[in-house]
Amino acid sequence: MVGYQVQEVKNCQIFPLSSDFSHSFLDFWGVSLQEKIMPKSLSELISKYDVAVPRYTSYPTVPCWEDNVSQDFWSKSLAQQKDKPISLYIHLPFCEQLCTYCGCNKRITKNHQVELPYIHTLLQEWQMYLDIFQEKPILQEIHLGGGTPTFFSAKNLSFLMKNLLQNASLAPQAELSIEAHPNYTTFEQLATLYDLGFRRLSVGIQDFDEKVQFVINRLQSFEQTKSIFDAARKIGYHSINADIIYGLPLQTAQSVQKTIELVKKLAPERIAFYSYAHVPWKSPAQRRYTEADLPQAKEKRYLYELGRDLLKEAGYQDIGLDHFALPHDSLYQAAQAGTLHRNFMGYTTQKSPLLIGLGASAISDIGEAFMQNIKEVESYQQKIAEGSFAIFKGHLLSEEDKVIQKNILDIMCRYATTLKYYIPEETFADFVQEGLVEYTYPHLKVTERGKMFLRNIAAKIDARIQAQENSQNLFSKSI
Repeated sequence: MVGYQVQEVKNCQIFPLSSDFSHSFLDFWGVSLQEKIMPKSLSELISKYDVAVPRYTSYPTVPCWEDNVSQDFWSKSLAQQKDKPISLYIHLPFCEQLCTYCGCNKRITKNHQVELPYIHTLLQEWQMYLDIFQEKPILQEIHLGGGTPTFFSAKNLSFLMKNLLQNASLAPQAELSIEAHPNYTTFEQLATLYDLGFRRLSVGIQDFDEKVQFVINRLQSFEQTKSIFDAARKIGYHSINADIIYGLPLQTAQSVQKTIELVKKLAPERIAFYSYAHVPWKSPAQRRYTEADLPQAKEKRYLYELGRDLLKEAGYQDIGLDHFALPHDSLYQAAQAGTLHRNFMGYTTQKSPLLIGLGASAISDIGEAFMQNIKEVESYQQKIAEGSFAIFKGHLLSEEDKVIQKNILDIMCRYATTLKYYIPEETFADFVQEGLVEYTYPHLKVTERGKMFLRNIAAKIDARIQAQENSQNLFSKSI
Protein backbone atom coordinates (compact mmCIF):
# COMPACT_ATOMS: atom_id res chain seq x y z
CA MET A 1 0.00 0.00 0.00
CA VAL A 2 3.03 2.27 0.17
CA GLY A 3 2.26 5.45 -1.73
CA TYR A 4 -1.44 4.57 -1.84
CA GLN A 5 -1.17 2.51 -4.99
CA VAL A 6 -4.68 1.22 -5.58
CA GLN A 7 -6.79 -0.13 -8.36
CA GLU A 8 -8.51 2.38 -10.59
CA VAL A 9 -11.70 3.66 -9.01
CA LYS A 10 -14.72 3.30 -11.28
CA ASN A 11 -18.31 4.49 -11.37
CA CYS A 12 -17.98 6.95 -8.49
CA GLN A 13 -21.05 9.11 -8.83
CA ILE A 14 -22.89 10.70 -5.93
CA PHE A 15 -23.89 14.26 -5.18
CA PRO A 16 -22.29 16.78 -2.81
CA LEU A 17 -24.03 19.33 -0.66
CA SER A 18 -24.25 22.79 -2.09
CA SER A 19 -21.24 24.91 -1.24
CA ASP A 20 -23.18 28.15 -1.59
CA PHE A 21 -25.04 28.81 1.62
CA SER A 22 -25.97 32.45 1.10
CA HIS A 23 -28.21 32.82 4.13
CA SER A 24 -26.86 34.18 7.40
CA PHE A 25 -29.48 33.86 10.10
CA LEU A 26 -29.41 35.52 13.51
CA ASP A 27 -29.93 34.15 16.97
CA PHE A 28 -32.43 35.72 19.31
CA TRP A 29 -30.03 38.53 20.27
CA GLY A 30 -29.61 39.57 16.67
CA VAL A 31 -25.93 38.57 16.64
CA SER A 32 -24.69 35.95 14.21
CA LEU A 33 -24.02 32.65 15.91
CA GLN A 34 -20.57 32.57 14.39
CA GLU A 35 -19.58 35.96 15.83
CA LYS A 36 -21.18 35.30 19.22
CA ILE A 37 -20.06 31.75 19.88
CA MET A 38 -17.36 30.34 17.61
CA PRO A 39 -13.73 30.95 18.61
CA LYS A 40 -11.91 32.23 15.57
CA SER A 41 -9.48 29.29 15.45
CA LEU A 42 -12.31 26.76 15.51
CA SER A 43 -14.27 28.84 13.02
CA GLU A 44 -11.31 28.72 10.65
CA LEU A 45 -11.02 24.94 11.05
CA ILE A 46 -14.67 24.49 10.19
CA SER A 47 -14.23 26.59 7.06
CA LYS A 48 -11.14 24.62 6.10
CA TYR A 49 -12.58 21.16 6.65
CA ASP A 50 -16.12 21.69 5.37
CA VAL A 51 -15.32 19.58 2.32
CA ALA A 52 -16.86 16.62 0.54
CA VAL A 53 -15.96 13.41 2.39
CA PRO A 54 -17.76 10.10 3.05
CA ARG A 55 -19.69 9.18 6.21
CA TYR A 56 -17.93 5.80 6.25
CA THR A 57 -20.65 3.30 6.95
CA SER A 58 -18.47 1.09 4.74
CA TYR A 59 -15.08 0.98 3.09
CA PRO A 60 -14.86 1.28 0.18
CA THR A 61 -17.81 3.65 0.17
CA VAL A 62 -20.70 2.78 -2.16
CA PRO A 63 -19.90 5.26 -4.97
CA CYS A 64 -16.43 3.75 -5.28
CA TRP A 65 -17.52 0.14 -5.63
CA GLU A 66 -16.14 -1.55 -8.74
CA ASP A 67 -19.34 -3.40 -9.67
CA ASN A 68 -17.53 -6.73 -9.88
CA VAL A 69 -19.91 -9.09 -8.03
CA SER A 70 -21.83 -11.65 -10.09
CA GLN A 71 -24.76 -13.91 -9.21
CA ASP A 72 -22.46 -16.93 -9.22
CA PHE A 73 -19.80 -15.31 -7.04
CA TRP A 74 -22.41 -14.11 -4.53
CA SER A 75 -23.92 -17.59 -4.16
CA LYS A 76 -20.57 -19.37 -3.85
CA SER A 77 -19.24 -16.87 -1.30
CA LEU A 78 -22.36 -17.26 0.85
CA ALA A 79 -22.09 -21.05 0.73
CA GLN A 80 -18.61 -20.85 2.21
CA GLN A 81 -19.89 -18.88 5.21
CA LYS A 82 -23.18 -20.65 5.89
CA ASP A 83 -22.39 -21.44 9.54
CA LYS A 84 -21.69 -17.84 10.60
CA PRO A 85 -24.10 -15.66 12.66
CA ILE A 86 -26.11 -13.11 10.68
CA SER A 87 -27.30 -9.55 11.14
CA LEU A 88 -30.45 -9.12 9.08
CA TYR A 89 -31.58 -5.76 7.70
CA ILE A 90 -35.05 -5.61 6.11
CA HIS A 91 -35.91 -2.53 4.07
CA LEU A 92 -39.60 -1.58 4.14
CA PRO A 93 -39.69 1.43 1.78
CA PHE A 94 -43.29 2.63 1.91
CA CYS A 95 -44.42 5.95 3.44
CA GLU A 96 -47.85 7.57 3.43
CA GLN A 97 -46.42 11.08 3.03
CA LEU A 98 -43.20 12.61 1.79
CA CYS A 99 -40.89 14.26 4.32
CA THR A 100 -39.07 16.81 2.17
CA TYR A 101 -35.73 16.52 4.01
CA CYS A 102 -35.47 12.75 3.49
CA GLY A 103 -32.83 11.29 1.19
CA CYS A 104 -33.69 7.64 1.87
CA ASN A 105 -34.95 5.22 -0.74
CA LYS A 106 -38.75 5.25 -0.31
CA ARG A 107 -42.08 4.88 -2.10
CA ILE A 108 -44.87 7.32 -1.25
CA THR A 109 -48.33 5.75 -1.30
CA LYS A 110 -51.51 5.44 0.74
CA ASN A 111 -52.32 2.14 -0.95
CA HIS A 112 -51.76 -0.52 1.70
CA GLN A 113 -52.49 -3.27 -0.80
CA VAL A 114 -48.75 -3.14 -1.58
CA GLU A 115 -47.89 -4.67 1.80
CA LEU A 116 -48.48 -8.38 1.24
CA PRO A 117 -46.95 -8.61 -2.28
CA TYR A 118 -43.82 -6.89 -0.99
CA ILE A 119 -43.66 -9.20 2.04
CA HIS A 120 -43.97 -12.25 -0.19
CA THR A 121 -41.02 -10.96 -2.23
CA LEU A 122 -38.97 -10.47 0.95
CA LEU A 123 -39.71 -14.03 2.05
CA GLN A 124 -38.85 -15.35 -1.40
CA GLU A 125 -35.52 -13.51 -1.27
CA TRP A 126 -34.85 -14.88 2.22
CA GLN A 127 -35.61 -18.40 0.96
CA MET A 128 -32.89 -17.95 -1.66
CA TYR A 129 -30.41 -17.39 1.15
CA LEU A 130 -31.80 -20.34 3.13
CA ASP A 131 -31.38 -22.59 0.10
CA ILE A 132 -27.69 -21.67 0.03
CA PHE A 133 -27.14 -22.06 3.78
CA GLN A 134 -28.95 -25.46 3.79
CA GLU A 135 -29.37 -25.27 7.54
CA LYS A 136 -30.99 -22.95 10.07
CA PRO A 137 -28.95 -19.73 10.26
CA ILE A 138 -28.40 -18.01 13.59
CA LEU A 139 -29.63 -14.42 13.66
CA GLN A 140 -27.93 -12.16 16.16
CA GLU A 141 -29.55 -8.94 14.96
CA ILE A 142 -32.70 -7.96 13.02
CA HIS A 143 -33.51 -4.39 12.05
CA LEU A 144 -36.61 -3.21 10.20
CA GLY A 145 -35.81 0.06 8.43
CA GLY A 146 -37.45 2.29 5.90
CA GLY A 147 -39.26 4.14 4.60
CA THR A 148 -41.76 3.77 7.40
CA PRO A 149 -41.76 0.17 8.66
CA THR A 150 -44.88 0.89 10.71
CA PHE A 151 -46.65 1.61 7.42
CA PHE A 152 -47.26 -2.15 7.56
CA SER A 153 -50.16 -3.42 9.68
CA ALA A 154 -49.57 -5.37 12.87
CA LYS A 155 -51.01 -8.44 11.16
CA ASN A 156 -48.66 -8.18 8.20
CA LEU A 157 -45.61 -7.45 10.36
CA SER A 158 -46.44 -10.58 12.34
CA PHE A 159 -46.84 -12.58 9.12
CA LEU A 160 -43.45 -11.37 7.88
CA MET A 161 -41.56 -12.08 11.08
CA LYS A 162 -43.13 -15.47 11.86
CA ASN A 163 -42.37 -16.76 8.38
CA LEU A 164 -38.88 -15.30 8.42
CA LEU A 165 -38.05 -16.86 11.79
CA GLN A 166 -39.65 -20.20 10.99
CA ASN A 167 -36.41 -21.52 9.50
CA ALA A 168 -33.91 -19.51 11.55
CA SER A 169 -32.75 -19.40 15.16
CA LEU A 170 -32.28 -16.31 17.32
CA ALA A 171 -29.00 -16.02 19.18
CA PRO A 172 -29.38 -15.76 22.99
CA GLN A 173 -28.39 -12.07 22.96
CA ALA A 174 -30.10 -11.22 19.67
CA GLU A 175 -31.20 -7.60 19.25
CA LEU A 176 -34.39 -6.91 17.29
CA SER A 177 -35.28 -3.31 16.45
CA ILE A 178 -37.64 -1.29 14.28
CA GLU A 179 -37.86 2.31 13.08
CA ALA A 180 -41.13 4.12 13.72
CA HIS A 181 -42.90 7.33 12.68
CA PRO A 182 -45.10 8.40 15.64
CA ASN A 183 -47.96 9.48 13.36
CA TYR A 184 -48.15 6.00 11.83
CA THR A 185 -47.46 3.70 14.76
CA THR A 186 -49.99 1.93 17.00
CA PHE A 187 -49.95 0.14 20.33
CA GLU A 188 -50.98 -3.04 18.50
CA GLN A 189 -47.96 -2.89 16.19
CA LEU A 190 -45.54 -2.39 19.07
CA ALA A 191 -47.14 -5.13 21.18
CA THR A 192 -47.12 -7.57 18.25
CA LEU A 193 -43.44 -6.98 17.59
CA TYR A 194 -42.59 -7.22 21.28
CA ASP A 195 -44.18 -10.66 21.41
CA LEU A 196 -41.92 -11.64 18.51
CA GLY A 197 -38.78 -10.57 20.39
CA PHE A 198 -38.36 -6.88 19.54
CA ARG A 199 -36.95 -4.82 22.40
CA ARG A 200 -35.46 -1.79 20.64
CA LEU A 201 -37.32 1.04 18.94
CA SER A 202 -36.03 4.01 16.93
CA VAL A 203 -38.41 6.99 16.75
CA GLY A 204 -38.02 9.75 14.18
CA ILE A 205 -38.40 13.25 15.66
CA GLN A 206 -36.10 15.60 13.67
CA ASP A 207 -37.35 18.90 15.21
CA PHE A 208 -40.36 19.87 17.34
CA ASP A 209 -40.56 23.46 16.05
CA GLU A 210 -43.78 23.88 14.05
CA LYS A 211 -42.23 26.17 11.41
CA VAL A 212 -39.48 23.65 10.75
CA GLN A 213 -41.98 20.79 10.71
CA PHE A 214 -44.15 22.61 8.18
CA VAL A 215 -41.35 23.27 5.72
CA ILE A 216 -40.08 19.66 5.93
CA ASN A 217 -43.68 18.39 5.67
CA ARG A 218 -43.53 16.43 8.92
CA LEU A 219 -46.10 17.82 11.35
CA GLN A 220 -45.63 15.76 14.50
CA SER A 221 -46.72 16.87 17.95
CA PHE A 222 -44.83 16.24 21.14
CA GLU A 223 -47.98 14.66 22.59
CA GLN A 224 -48.25 12.11 19.75
CA THR A 225 -44.55 11.31 20.02
CA LYS A 226 -44.81 10.91 23.79
CA SER A 227 -47.73 8.53 23.39
CA ILE A 228 -45.50 6.18 21.37
CA PHE A 229 -42.73 6.37 23.97
CA ASP A 230 -45.26 5.70 26.74
CA ALA A 231 -46.76 2.76 24.85
CA ALA A 232 -43.34 1.23 24.20
CA ARG A 233 -42.34 1.61 27.85
CA LYS A 234 -45.62 0.06 29.01
CA ILE A 235 -45.18 -2.89 26.66
CA GLY A 236 -41.60 -3.48 27.83
CA TYR A 237 -39.18 -2.05 25.26
CA HIS A 238 -35.93 -1.37 27.11
CA SER A 239 -34.03 0.77 24.59
CA ILE A 240 -35.55 3.62 22.58
CA ASN A 241 -33.59 5.79 20.17
CA ALA A 242 -34.64 9.28 19.08
CA ASP A 243 -33.53 10.69 15.72
CA ILE A 244 -32.91 14.46 15.61
CA ILE A 245 -31.53 16.46 12.69
CA TYR A 246 -29.55 19.69 12.81
CA GLY A 247 -29.15 22.10 9.89
CA LEU A 248 -32.77 21.88 8.73
CA PRO A 249 -34.45 24.79 6.92
CA LEU A 250 -35.65 27.58 9.25
CA GLN A 251 -33.96 25.85 12.18
CA THR A 252 -32.54 28.17 14.84
CA ALA A 253 -30.75 27.90 18.14
CA GLN A 254 -34.11 28.28 19.87
CA SER A 255 -35.72 25.43 17.92
CA VAL A 256 -32.81 23.10 18.60
CA GLN A 257 -32.89 23.99 22.29
CA LYS A 258 -36.66 23.48 22.41
CA THR A 259 -36.36 20.12 20.68
CA ILE A 260 -33.60 18.90 23.01
CA GLU A 261 -35.56 19.99 26.09
CA LEU A 262 -38.61 18.05 24.92
CA VAL A 263 -36.53 15.03 23.97
CA LYS A 264 -35.05 15.03 27.47
CA LYS A 265 -38.60 14.63 28.82
CA LEU A 266 -38.97 11.52 26.67
CA ALA A 267 -35.69 10.16 28.10
CA PRO A 268 -34.61 7.92 25.20
CA GLU A 269 -31.67 5.65 25.95
CA ARG A 270 -30.00 6.62 22.67
CA ILE A 271 -30.03 9.69 20.46
CA ALA A 272 -28.83 10.03 16.87
CA PHE A 273 -28.16 13.72 16.15
CA TYR A 274 -27.70 13.74 12.38
CA SER A 275 -26.52 16.41 9.97
CA TYR A 276 -29.01 17.44 7.29
CA ALA A 277 -27.75 16.98 3.71
CA HIS A 278 -29.24 19.40 1.17
CA VAL A 279 -29.28 17.65 -2.22
CA PRO A 280 -32.30 19.00 -4.16
CA TRP A 281 -30.93 17.65 -7.48
CA LYS A 282 -31.07 14.16 -5.94
CA SER A 283 -34.17 14.64 -3.74
CA PRO A 284 -36.43 17.08 -5.66
CA ALA A 285 -38.79 17.48 -2.68
CA GLN A 286 -36.07 19.60 -1.04
CA ARG A 287 -36.92 22.32 -3.55
CA ARG A 288 -39.76 23.25 -1.20
CA TYR A 289 -37.13 25.56 0.30
CA THR A 290 -33.82 27.02 -0.85
CA GLU A 291 -30.27 27.45 0.39
CA ALA A 292 -31.38 30.84 1.74
CA ASP A 293 -33.50 28.99 4.33
CA LEU A 294 -30.54 26.95 5.61
CA PRO A 295 -27.83 27.79 8.14
CA GLN A 296 -24.33 28.42 6.87
CA ALA A 297 -21.71 25.79 7.63
CA LYS A 298 -20.32 27.47 10.78
CA GLU A 299 -23.79 28.29 12.05
CA LYS A 300 -24.90 24.75 11.33
CA ARG A 301 -21.94 23.44 13.26
CA TYR A 302 -22.92 25.65 16.19
CA LEU A 303 -26.39 24.06 16.21
CA TYR A 304 -24.66 20.71 16.65
CA GLU A 305 -22.40 22.03 19.39
CA LEU A 306 -25.41 23.52 21.18
CA GLY A 307 -27.36 20.28 20.97
CA ARG A 308 -24.36 18.20 21.98
CA ASP A 309 -23.71 20.31 25.07
CA LEU A 310 -27.36 20.14 26.12
CA LEU A 311 -27.36 16.38 25.72
CA LYS A 312 -24.15 15.96 27.69
CA GLU A 313 -25.55 18.15 30.45
CA ALA A 314 -28.48 15.72 30.58
CA GLY A 315 -26.15 12.77 31.09
CA TYR A 316 -25.77 11.53 27.50
CA GLN A 317 -22.29 10.47 26.37
CA ASP A 318 -21.13 11.13 22.81
CA ILE A 319 -20.22 8.04 20.83
CA GLY A 320 -18.45 7.96 17.50
CA LEU A 321 -20.07 10.21 14.91
CA ASP A 322 -23.34 12.01 15.81
CA HIS A 323 -24.51 9.43 18.37
CA PHE A 324 -25.24 9.70 22.09
CA ALA A 325 -26.30 7.21 24.76
CA LEU A 326 -26.98 7.01 28.46
CA PRO A 327 -24.32 5.13 30.47
CA HIS A 328 -26.59 2.15 31.16
CA ASP A 329 -27.36 1.57 27.47
CA SER A 330 -25.59 -1.22 25.61
CA LEU A 331 -24.34 1.17 22.90
CA TYR A 332 -22.36 3.19 25.44
CA GLN A 333 -21.13 0.02 27.12
CA ALA A 334 -19.94 -1.34 23.76
CA ALA A 335 -18.06 1.90 23.13
CA GLN A 336 -16.39 1.64 26.54
CA ALA A 337 -15.52 -2.02 25.98
CA GLY A 338 -14.04 -1.32 22.54
CA THR A 339 -16.59 -3.56 20.80
CA LEU A 340 -18.60 -0.81 19.08
CA HIS A 341 -19.07 -1.52 15.38
CA ARG A 342 -20.23 0.55 12.40
CA ASN A 343 -21.90 -0.76 9.26
CA PHE A 344 -24.63 0.16 6.79
CA MET A 345 -27.15 0.26 9.66
CA GLY A 346 -25.00 2.76 11.57
CA TYR A 347 -23.45 2.01 14.96
CA THR A 348 -24.14 -1.41 16.46
CA THR A 349 -23.13 -3.16 19.67
CA GLN A 350 -21.77 -6.26 17.96
CA LYS A 351 -20.11 -7.26 14.74
CA SER A 352 -21.74 -10.03 12.74
CA PRO A 353 -19.66 -11.91 10.16
CA LEU A 354 -22.57 -11.61 7.73
CA LEU A 355 -24.91 -8.67 7.21
CA ILE A 356 -27.74 -9.69 4.90
CA GLY A 357 -30.00 -6.99 3.47
CA LEU A 358 -33.46 -7.90 2.20
CA GLY A 359 -35.66 -5.56 0.18
CA ALA A 360 -35.33 -2.86 -2.45
CA SER A 361 -32.00 -0.96 -2.14
CA ALA A 362 -30.89 -3.04 0.89
CA ILE A 363 -27.14 -3.60 1.24
CA SER A 364 -25.36 -6.79 2.29
CA ASP A 365 -21.83 -7.26 3.65
CA ILE A 366 -20.41 -10.79 3.68
CA GLY A 367 -16.85 -9.85 4.59
CA GLU A 368 -15.37 -10.63 1.20
CA ALA A 369 -17.80 -8.47 -0.71
CA PHE A 370 -20.62 -5.91 -0.60
CA MET A 371 -23.84 -6.04 -2.62
CA GLN A 372 -26.74 -3.61 -2.98
CA ASN A 373 -30.18 -4.64 -4.23
CA ILE A 374 -31.98 -2.89 -7.07
CA LYS A 375 -33.49 0.34 -5.74
CA GLU A 376 -36.78 0.51 -7.67
CA VAL A 377 -39.46 -1.58 -5.95
CA GLU A 378 -41.08 -3.20 -9.00
CA SER A 379 -37.75 -4.04 -10.65
CA TYR A 380 -36.52 -5.56 -7.39
CA GLN A 381 -39.68 -7.66 -7.11
CA GLN A 382 -39.42 -8.82 -10.71
CA LYS A 383 -35.80 -9.93 -10.32
CA ILE A 384 -36.58 -11.93 -7.17
CA ALA A 385 -39.62 -13.48 -8.89
CA GLU A 386 -37.24 -14.72 -11.60
CA GLY A 387 -35.26 -16.57 -8.95
CA SER A 388 -32.16 -14.35 -9.11
CA PHE A 389 -30.57 -12.10 -6.54
CA ALA A 390 -31.57 -8.51 -7.28
CA ILE A 391 -27.99 -7.26 -7.63
CA PHE A 392 -27.77 -3.59 -8.50
CA LYS A 393 -24.10 -3.09 -7.67
CA GLY A 394 -21.38 -4.85 -5.72
CA HIS A 395 -17.74 -4.78 -4.72
CA LEU A 396 -15.21 -7.53 -4.06
CA LEU A 397 -12.80 -6.31 -1.36
CA SER A 398 -9.08 -6.52 -2.01
CA GLU A 399 -6.67 -7.31 0.82
CA GLU A 400 -5.72 -3.64 0.85
CA ASP A 401 -9.39 -2.70 1.16
CA LYS A 402 -9.70 -4.89 4.25
CA VAL A 403 -6.71 -3.27 5.94
CA ILE A 404 -7.98 0.25 5.28
CA GLN A 405 -11.48 -0.79 6.30
CA LYS A 406 -10.21 -1.86 9.74
CA ASN A 407 -8.26 1.37 10.22
CA ILE A 408 -11.26 3.53 9.31
CA LEU A 409 -13.60 1.48 11.53
CA ASP A 410 -11.17 1.99 14.42
CA ILE A 411 -11.19 5.75 13.84
CA MET A 412 -14.99 5.93 13.62
CA CYS A 413 -15.64 3.64 16.61
CA ARG A 414 -12.61 3.98 18.90
CA TYR A 415 -10.99 7.29 17.90
CA ALA A 416 -7.63 5.54 17.39
CA THR A 417 -5.98 2.98 15.15
CA THR A 418 -2.71 1.19 14.53
CA LEU A 419 -1.73 1.49 10.89
CA LYS A 420 -0.41 -1.62 9.16
CA TYR A 421 1.20 0.34 6.35
CA TYR A 422 3.27 3.48 6.65
CA ILE A 423 1.60 6.80 5.95
CA PRO A 424 4.00 9.78 5.86
CA GLU A 425 3.88 12.21 8.79
CA GLU A 426 3.17 15.09 6.42
CA THR A 427 -0.18 13.47 5.55
CA PHE A 428 -1.43 14.32 9.05
CA ALA A 429 0.81 17.36 9.63
CA ASP A 430 -2.02 19.91 9.61
CA PHE A 431 -4.18 17.76 11.86
CA VAL A 432 -1.32 17.39 14.34
CA GLN A 433 -0.50 21.11 14.31
CA GLU A 434 -4.17 21.99 14.79
CA GLY A 435 -4.51 19.63 17.73
CA LEU A 436 -6.92 17.24 16.00
CA VAL A 437 -4.79 14.09 16.08
CA GLU A 438 -1.67 12.65 17.64
CA TYR A 439 0.44 10.66 15.19
CA THR A 440 3.59 8.67 15.66
CA TYR A 441 3.64 5.81 13.18
CA PRO A 442 1.97 3.36 13.46
CA HIS A 443 -0.27 4.92 16.12
CA LEU A 444 -2.93 7.47 15.18
CA LYS A 445 -5.21 8.92 17.86
CA VAL A 446 -8.03 11.44 17.53
CA THR A 447 -8.08 14.15 20.20
CA GLU A 448 -11.21 15.46 21.88
CA ARG A 449 -11.13 18.48 19.58
CA GLY A 450 -10.63 16.26 16.56
CA LYS A 451 -13.84 14.29 17.11
CA MET A 452 -15.88 16.82 15.13
CA PHE A 453 -13.62 16.14 12.13
CA LEU A 454 -13.77 12.32 12.19
CA ARG A 455 -14.83 12.11 8.56
CA ASN A 456 -11.94 14.31 7.43
CA ILE A 457 -9.42 12.29 9.44
CA ALA A 458 -10.76 8.97 8.14
CA ALA A 459 -10.54 10.31 4.59
CA LYS A 460 -6.76 10.70 4.96
CA ILE A 461 -6.55 6.92 5.43
CA ASP A 462 -8.89 6.28 2.49
CA ALA A 463 -6.59 5.29 -0.37
CA ARG A 464 -9.36 5.40 -2.95
CA ILE A 465 -10.36 8.95 -2.07
CA GLN A 466 -6.72 10.03 -1.96
CA ALA A 467 -6.34 8.62 -5.49
CA GLN A 468 -9.16 10.84 -6.73
CA GLU A 469 -8.22 14.21 -8.16
CA ASN A 470 -11.48 15.62 -6.83
CA SER A 471 -14.12 14.08 -4.56
CA GLN A 472 -16.33 17.17 -4.70
CA ASN A 473 -18.88 15.41 -6.90
CA LEU A 474 -18.87 12.24 -4.83
CA PHE A 475 -19.75 12.95 -1.22
CA SER A 476 -21.64 15.35 1.07
CA LYS A 477 -19.88 18.07 3.03
CA SER A 478 -18.44 17.12 6.42
CA ILE A 479 -20.22 19.97 8.27
